[in-house]
Amino acid sequence: MKQQDLRLAALRRFALAISVLTILGHSFLGFEPAYACVFVSLGVSYAVELLLETVSAWSTQRTPRYKGGLLPLVNFLLSPHITGLAVAMLLYSNENLLPIAFAAAVANGSKYIFNIETEGGARHFLNPSNTGISMTLLAFPWVGIAPPYQFTENISGFGDWGFVLFLCTLGTFLNARFTKRIPLIAAWLIGFFLQAWLRSWYSDASIIAALNPMTGLAFLLFTFYMVSDPGTTPVKTRGQIIFGASVALAYALLMLLHIVFGLFFALFMVCSARGIYLYYLARSKQTIFALKEETS
Repeated sequence: MKQQDLRLAALRRFALAISVLTILGHSFLGFEPAYACVFVSLGVSYAVELLLETVSAWSTQRTPRYKGGLLPLVNFLLSPHITGLAVAMLLYSNENLLPIAFAAAVANGSKYIFNIETEGGARHFLNPSNTGISMTLLAFPWVGIAPPYQFTENISGFGDWGFVLFLCTLGTFLNARFTKRIPLIAAWLIGFFLQAWLRSWYSDASIIAALNPMTGLAFLLFTFYMVSDPGTTPVKTRGQIIFGASVALAYALLMLLHIVFGLFFALFMVCSARGIYLYYLARSKQTIFALKEETS
């Protein structure tokens, strides 16, 4: 299967998975954000994505990717659908909907602002959902992350283990079959364990406390469904390992500095650093090409 086909297949399955989780969460599991958060986030995500794609297509004199019928439109909206539901699921702003709308707008807008021109076209390098969440946490200090207990608040016994096992199995399958990001996930998990051990040794903190985030469902969702985003992570195995380990290292530094919400900020920092590196490579290639043109 071609890379483009794999990406579309992955988007369809991720969109379905997060839609089912959202429905189950609000109807059964115990999600605490209001229903309105979901609709506001989705509405803003769709609107911003369609608007910016229209402007981008007009400015580059190309056909918008959503044109051509219902199927192209649905395929185009898969990405903002996932982003909108992720924002609504992970942020908690009480009854205020402005931060949710802000996060959805920033998340989808970042793809059109922070991108690099490659041989295959413009590619964004910031994880959209994570960028929207990170910027919202900075812009609205009173906004927090949805409480981790909401994912299993209304289930107990085997349900706790069964639900977690199902999400782990599904996440492993999707990343092994479609995104091909298992090396990245493995590097992230190993790096997280090592940084927890090193922090406990350096600061004389409890190793159990340092590893505690790994036991939460929020960590699981971050691991299988956010840090492994195929659109903003390296393709080659070596690059994936470096990327995953770098996120763990950035998280450790943030923890030593007592900065909260370290998972999201660590991923944002690494994506930004990778974007700078990719921009440098792109500029270097352009410079070499220009020099060849001048001397030919």
